[in-house]
Amino acid sequence: MASTIRVRATSSGETTEVQALIQHPMDSGFVKNAKGETIPPHFIQQLTFEHDGKNVFTADWGGGISKDPYVKFTFKGGKKGDELKIGWVDNKGATDTTTAKIQ
Repeated sequence: MASTIRVRATSSGETTEVQALIQHPMDSGFVKNAKGETIPPHFIQQLTFEHDGKNVFTADWGGGISKDPYVKFTFKGGKKGDELKIGWVDNKGATDTTTAKIQ
Protein backbone atom coordinates (compact mmCIF):
# COMPACT_ATOMS: atom_id res chain seq x y z
CA MET A 1 0.00 0.00 0.00
CA ALA A 2 1.26 3.47 -0.83
CA SER A 3 2.06 5.84 1.99
CA THR A 4 -0.53 8.40 3.07
CA ILE A 5 2.30 10.92 3.61
CA ARG A 6 3.75 13.12 0.86
CA VAL A 7 6.86 15.08 1.83
CA ARG A 8 9.14 17.66 0.29
CA ALA A 9 12.25 18.77 2.20
CA THR A 10 14.72 21.32 0.86
CA SER A 11 17.96 22.52 2.39
CA SER A 12 19.10 26.10 2.00
CA GLY A 13 22.13 27.25 3.95
CA GLU A 14 21.78 26.21 7.60
CA THR A 15 18.03 25.53 7.53
CA THR A 16 15.83 22.84 6.04
CA GLU A 17 12.23 23.55 5.06
CA VAL A 18 9.81 20.64 5.29
CA GLN A 19 6.34 20.45 3.76
CA ALA A 20 4.08 17.46 4.28
CA LEU A 21 0.57 16.54 3.18
CA ILE A 22 -1.11 13.64 4.98
CA GLN A 23 -4.21 11.86 3.70
CA HIS A 24 -6.42 11.14 6.71
CA PRO A 25 -10.15 11.71 7.44
CA MET A 26 -9.47 13.49 10.77
CA ASP A 27 -13.05 12.93 11.99
CA SER A 28 -13.70 14.77 15.27
CA GLY A 29 -16.56 12.63 16.51
CA PHE A 30 -18.96 15.60 16.54
CA VAL A 31 -20.12 15.51 12.90
CA LYS A 32 -23.17 13.61 11.65
CA ASN A 33 -23.55 11.79 8.36
CA ALA A 34 -26.50 12.10 5.93
CA LYS A 35 -28.58 9.69 8.07
CA GLY A 36 -28.06 11.83 11.19
CA GLU A 37 -25.70 9.33 12.81
CA THR A 38 -22.58 10.60 14.53
CA ILE A 39 -19.38 9.74 12.68
CA PRO A 40 -17.02 8.17 15.26
CA PRO A 41 -13.77 9.99 16.02
CA HIS A 42 -10.83 9.02 13.81
CA PHE A 43 -7.87 11.38 13.91
CA ILE A 44 -4.07 11.47 14.04
CA GLN A 45 -2.87 11.74 17.63
CA GLN A 46 0.84 12.14 17.07
CA LEU A 47 2.95 13.19 14.10
CA THR A 48 6.75 13.02 14.24
CA PHE A 49 9.63 14.05 12.00
CA GLU A 50 13.13 12.73 12.69
CA HIS A 51 16.47 13.74 11.22
CA ASP A 52 19.68 11.95 12.11
CA GLY A 53 17.90 9.98 14.86
CA LYS A 54 16.59 13.12 16.61
CA ASN A 55 13.07 14.53 16.68
CA VAL A 56 12.95 17.84 14.82
CA PHE A 57 9.16 18.25 14.98
CA THR A 58 6.39 16.58 16.98
CA ALA A 59 2.68 17.43 16.90
CA ASP A 60 0.12 16.09 19.37
CA TRP A 61 -3.25 16.47 17.69
CA GLY A 62 -6.91 15.95 18.52
CA GLY A 63 -10.14 16.10 16.56
CA GLY A 64 -9.83 19.83 15.78
CA ILE A 65 -7.45 19.37 12.83
CA SER A 66 -8.96 19.40 9.34
CA LYS A 67 -9.08 16.48 6.90
CA ASP A 68 -5.85 15.80 4.97
CA PRO A 69 -3.63 18.05 7.11
CA TYR A 70 -0.76 20.07 5.66
CA VAL A 71 2.31 20.85 7.79
CA LYS A 72 5.16 23.23 7.02
CA PHE A 73 8.13 24.00 9.27
CA THR A 74 11.87 24.65 9.23
CA PHE A 75 14.68 23.30 11.35
CA LYS A 76 18.40 24.00 11.66
CA GLY A 77 20.61 21.36 10.13
CA GLY A 78 20.01 18.86 7.41
CA LYS A 79 22.05 18.59 4.25
CA LYS A 80 21.10 17.60 0.74
CA GLY A 81 20.89 13.83 0.56
CA ASP A 82 20.14 13.37 4.29
CA GLU A 83 17.12 11.28 5.18
CA LEU A 84 14.05 12.51 7.04
CA LYS A 85 11.75 9.96 8.72
CA ILE A 86 8.08 10.84 9.11
CA GLY A 87 5.41 8.92 11.00
CA TRP A 88 1.97 9.22 12.55
CA VAL A 89 -0.27 7.25 14.92
CA ASP A 90 -4.04 7.73 15.08
CA ASN A 91 -6.61 7.12 17.82
CA LYS A 92 -7.58 3.74 16.32
CA GLY A 93 -4.00 2.46 16.44
CA ALA A 94 -3.28 2.81 12.71
CA THR A 95 0.17 4.07 11.74
CA ASP A 96 2.10 5.14 8.69
CA THR A 97 5.75 5.99 8.19
CA THR A 98 7.81 7.10 5.26
CA THR A 99 11.21 8.58 4.53
CA ALA A 100 12.23 11.44 2.28
CA LYS A 101 15.60 12.65 1.06
CA ILE A 102 16.39 16.29 1.64
CA GLN A 103 16.86 18.08 -1.69
